[in-house]
Amino acid sequence: MAATANDFQDRRNSKLVRDNVHGMLYLESLPLKFIDTEQFQRLRDLKQLGLTNMVYPGAVHTRFEHSLGVHWLAGEAINKIKTYQGQDLGIESFDVRTVKLAGLLHDIGHGPFSHMFESGFLPLVHSGDKWSHEDMSVKMIDYIVDEHNIEIDPDELKRVKDLILASSKHAAQKSSEEKLFLYDIVANGRTGIDVDKFDYIERDSRACGLGCNFHFERLMETMRVIDNEICYRASEYLTINKLFMTRADLHRTVYTHSKVKAIDLMVVDALCKANAELGIADSIHKPSEFWKLDDSILKKIETSDKPELKEAKDLILRIRRRDLYQFCNEYIVPTEYLNNFKNITPRDIICSQKGGPVMLKEEDVSVVNLSIDLTNGTKNPLESFLLDACMSSSRVSFFKDYESEEKLPISAKDISNLVPSYYQDKIIRVYSKNPDLVAVVSDAFENYQIKTYGSKKQVHDTPEKKRRRTSQSSRSLKL
Repeated sequence: MAATANDFQDRRNSKLVRDNVHGMLYLESLPLKFIDTEQFQRLRDLKQLGLTNMVYPGAVHTRFEHSLGVHWLAGEAINKIKTYQGQDLGIESFDVRTVKLAGLLHDIGHGPFSHMFESGFLPLVHSGDKWSHEDMSVKMIDYIVDEHNIEIDPDELKRVKDLILASSKHAAQKSSEEKLFLYDIVANGRTGIDVDKFDYIERDSRACGLGCNFHFERLMETMRVIDNEICYRASEYLTINKLFMTRADLHRTVYTHSKVKAIDLMVVDALCKANAELGIADSIHKPSEFWKLDDSILKKIETSDKPELKEAKDLILRIRRRDLYQFCNEYIVPTEYLNNFKNITPRDIICSQKGGPVMLKEEDVSVVNLSIDLTNGTKNPLESFLLDACMSSSRVSFFKDYESEEKLPISAKDISNLVPSYYQDKIIRVYSKNPDLVAVVSDAFENYQIKTYGSKKQVHDTPEKKRRRTSQSSRSLKL
């Protein structure tokens, strides 16, 4: 294919931006046309980690800088593949442009407060309505193109949207795509290894003051395409394992921190109480309205004098004053129960109460059902597809060395005895909305564990046990 004017960079219409993770980022004219719109600039008002900064004060970075980072890494990834295999794979400037633009725009359809808006709030006010930020990103891209008269080739635009929708279900639909490996770069529905994770794992770890032992640069240098799929050198098995383990550790210690989840639960309740008055969820299918929705919705509620918003306002004031829903305890579901596990509800907890002076109501209790895994449920995402053909669409593929032209089957037991034997945690976490009912809720939760699983696995002392221990210590000191 002959080179076109678009194949050459014109620095007159480009910019250099300094990023605190990746250094200098080069932004070309087409990405800048999207960046310099009010819809993309809205990402500055969406914190990457929602309200996590209430626990980790440094976690105030936004989806704006994350999107720039993914745009840059997407370009680095495809250019490295092009350098080593470009002629064999037929990679063209069209492919490079679309992959980079998909990285830039992959999160433009996100709602406020990270994934809590999508997975916590919307299911309560729009039950049965299947909404995803990926689908909204696609709608938002079309809206921006039309609203700002951005000149972009229709085929290029379609490719960008397809790359953003490259979840497992969409990847399956692309089985006849000539360059299917391109869909592995930004949003990898096959293995879960993509530049989106590379950026947020590094960026979130830094913002929260945590060390990050995973170095994505190693994977970027060693990846190659075999059978239309991005594969990795066998010697990087443990590097990829570290990627998944680091992600799981971030989920456990940051994203699902007990107080972070308490704040999330309170914000969900506040948004639900304010939804009728503010119509928060009414805009989820209208890009022209949705882009106006960001994290500032909390301040709007908090400073309102409308009586219709009083209950929502009171909840937000509780968050400001650190009067949070109280964490009662958590239970890690035994592995033998995982396959048939069903989410626990507040009703399950109150029905386990054995009686007492106070009878619990459903509105007194909140339950969080957490699932933390290595992106492949209870299975090891690194086990080669050749060991289990039916799972070929969700396993990482390897090659022996750079002379290899075939994928290499690898089993965890061939690498290290330190690789885990099980790959998922299901955690039931229970909160009391009323601080005076913590002991009652804790006892009911303990009864539920015994009734359902035949045992209790308390990670923390219940408030009642703490009270008794403190009382005993006081008596001992007096003696």
